[in-house]
Amino acid sequence: MVSEEIEQLISLLAKLPGLGPRSARRAALNLIKRKETLMQPLAKAMAATAEQTKTCSVCGNLDTRDPCKLCNDPRRDPTIICVVEDVADLWALERTVAFRGHYHVLGGTLSALDGVSPDDLRIPQLVERANIGVIKEVILATNATVDGQTTAHYIADRLEEKGIAVSGLAHGVPVGGELDYLDDGTISAALKARGPI
Repeated sequence: MVSEEIEQLISLLAKLPGLGPRSARRAALNLIKRKETLMQPLAKAMAATAEQTKTCSVCGNLDTRDPCKLCNDPRRDPTIICVVEDVADLWALERTVAFRGHYHVLGGTLSALDGVSPDDLRIPQLVERANIGVIKEVILATNATVDGQTTAHYIADRLEEKGIAVSGLAHGVPVGGELDYLDDGTISAALKARGPI
């Protein structure tokens, strides 16, 4: 029905998260219909991004420079590091504008089932950053999954001997959440992490 080139575009779009084959066809058709105003600028932006994006050697963020914009920002507190699993987690935290320290992207979580060990992640680089002596607190912002919590405990054990304060994100009732709609694990975590009002 369609040319090889269009079929390849649809196939590549379908590999993006959140896009299935039907959504990819609609996106491809929209791009083709808006070739001058959307497709060509998108292609240029993708080519430039692919050519210029690099991984920050300090924190693991993605940027067009190394060290990245966040690591070079003198307004950020160099004594606090927030450890995240992935760049998407870093970007999510940055959207809140609530954290003004530095980051460290692990690149995943420890997983015995998948054969992911500490050396497969950026844990040695984190310990090396902690050895410099500037760091006073490490916030472990790993996901509330078994692998995320295992990774957090492993890192906490590694940093404990350095005399660095290690904290984790609170778990529990989300803002605007209703107890009746929450799962038992979330309610239990909220009870354990309760504090004064």
